[in-house]
Amino acid sequence: MLLSALLLIAGTAAGYGQLGRQFPSERRIVKDPRTGMDIIFLTSKSGMFDHKTYQTHSQWTADGKWCIFDSKNRAEGNAIAVNEDSGEMIQVTEGGYTGKILISRKEMKMFFLRNQKDPKARRKGKTQTAEDPKNLTKEIVESDLAALFADSRAGKMKKAGHYERVVATIPPEYGIGGGDIALDASERAVYFRTGREYAAQHLPEGTKIEPNFGPRNMGAGPTGIAAVNLETGAITNVITVGFQIGHVQTNPWKPGEIIFCWETGGKAPQRTWMVQADGTGLQPIYEETEYDWVTHEAVIGRDEIAIAILGHRPMQPVNKDKFVYDAANPGQEPGWGPSGTRAKATGLAVVNLRTHALSLEGQIPYGSGFWHVHGSADGHWVVGDNFRRELWLIDRHTGERILLTAGHKETAQDHIHPTFSTDGTKINFQSAMLSDDGRSMNICVIRLPQPLLDRYKQ
Repeated sequence: MLLSALLLIAGTAAGYGQLGRQFPSERRIVKDPRTGMDIIFLTSKSGMFDHKTYQTHSQWTADGKWCIFDSKNRAEGNAIAVNEDSGEMIQVTEGGYTGKILISRKEMKMFFLRNQKDPKARRKGKTQTAEDPKNLTKEIVESDLAALFADSRAGKMKKAGHYERVVATIPPEYGIGGGDIALDASERAVYFRTGREYAAQHLPEGTKIEPNFGPRNMGAGPTGIAAVNLETGAITNVITVGFQIGHVQTNPWKPGEIIFCWETGGKAPQRTWMVQADGTGLQPIYEETEYDWVTHEAVIGRDEIAIAILGHRPMQPVNKDKFVYDAANPGQEPGWGPSGTRAKATGLAVVNLRTHALSLEGQIPYGSGFWHVHGSADGHWVVGDNFRRELWLIDRHTGERILLTAGHKETAQDHIHPTFSTDGTKINFQSAMLSDDGRSMNICVIRLPQPLLDRYKQ
């Protein structure tokens, strides 16, 4: 037994930073002290700074058995797959990656961005570092997870090139920023955000260039979206707009449909947008007023998107036309205008992508209200977190609010960021509940209780 433990330690040390490295299970089931719900902590070690991929993207592999996340201190910022039932963990990238992990819903594959040095810059004798993104080419890498898992379990790992295939490269002139990439529903294309210099060269005539909006001095354009064909590697421009594009996501049920936002760091003049992959159909999704503070949109079904309409700014009326905000706190500055108060409708809303009809599903009566939102594709449930790191479920048929879990520490490095599974039975999120430092997060799953699932069985 001792020899086995020593071999495991030695193997782990020798394999640090390597593809296929295994980690011992940390899986724990913790009963929520407020709700009594079972929380499955897929990771539970403190100080690892685990982080799920963004809530708008798939969290589970195609077989529904593994969640993929990154871990700053466990694997030097590489991605790890954790088996939901056993807690088994396997490292699935090496040498780091950038941006979001894209998990296939059709096959046991994933896609990610990796920085590569630009050969043109090298020929010119320029110094290239990770801090100089203008000189870096991005590779889109496809990874065969089925083969990787099998070989890791068998202890017969091969070199990374056996599991990984560079399917396309993005030259630095595209100015891809932040790794904001998204996988088309067809899984034949990846979309990414283009930078200002590239976008300026493709700006349609007559497009208004928007200035920064709000106290954070963000939101100015132009920027755009481009597409990479994963079969040919060809890059095409999809759309160029006069404002700063933020999060980019796709409709996983409808090939060629892209959802994106105008990013200002806060309230935007018009947050949510959609466009088709051929550049047609550019339009706002929910046309907001100056009073609506819309954020954190997420596609939840073929024809629906969930949004949060924030009610986080306490009002201190001076008269019927003027309010005073707490300018000392972020998000409260007067420069955001009259938005984000509860003088108007706020809460977790669902918008139909075809008709643009909005349904306000619910709101919590305290604090800032819902912040990050998601929903089940069957149309029965929506879920949202708040600044208290609580996780609420809403029955879309009855409006009932159900507190699933709380106590995930307001000092955490990030929010809960809930994401429903494709079958609508469970939610992936992140939590600092078990962290000694009150900041570093772990990866969790909460399964909807059977009585709730039984409500709408056919």
